[in-house]
Amino acid sequence: MDSIERLAKTVEEAKAEALRIMEVTEDQVIVTVLDEGSKGALFGIGSRPAKVRVELKPDPVQAVKEFLREVTLAMGLSVNVETNMKEKHLYVNLKGDNMGILIGKRGQTLDALQYITNLAVGRHGDLQMSVVIDTENYRKRRRDTLESLARTIARKVKEKRQNVKLEPMTRFERHIIHTVLQYDRHVRTFSEGNEPYRHVVVAPAVNSRQS
Repeated sequence: MDSIERLAKTVEEAKAEALRIMEVTEDQVIVTVLDEGSKGALFGIGSRPAKVRVELKPDPVQAVKEFLREVTLAMGLSVNVETNMKEKHLYVNLKGDNMGILIGKRGQTLDALQYITNLAVGRHGDLQMSVVIDTENYRKRRRDTLESLARTIARKVKEKRQNVKLEPMTRFERHIIHTVLQYDRHVRTFSEGNEPYRHVVVAPAVNSRQS
């Protein structure tokens, strides 16, 4: 039983009856008061019972799984959704055929899928968690690529003493570049441009700033 509506003399009595029938506690449900009821006039004439609807809170992990299955199915893909919860982060790994479609150019499709999934989770104000989506170990492979790129560009900047502009990247990817080079005293990094064309610039060290 996912939800139930009950009538009683008061809202509290109606709620208590619903919780008893569903065999749950109040922190496991969402209570909606449909009618606060009325005692009526003299001798109870015109009285009206209180009415409440009690619904089980959605299981956040299951909600994410179902959402991703629906979205990927709409894309013509059949995927297996694996999840791992660590603190307030739900790590999702998608497995199936043609996962390159989900990754997209430089991970743009994967990032978009992650974004809309977090929006869907955010509609439930009580589900305090963030969702990180990956497939075919793309996130780690992309991080390794960016870390290698950062070091290569830093060497070029130090040799030629000229600024180098990188291709537009997401905020997460720009952060990787900044982090890798933050302790290299011979170069500095900063970001320029507006989303989605914002990019990192690696320059010879003069002063240090990051964005």
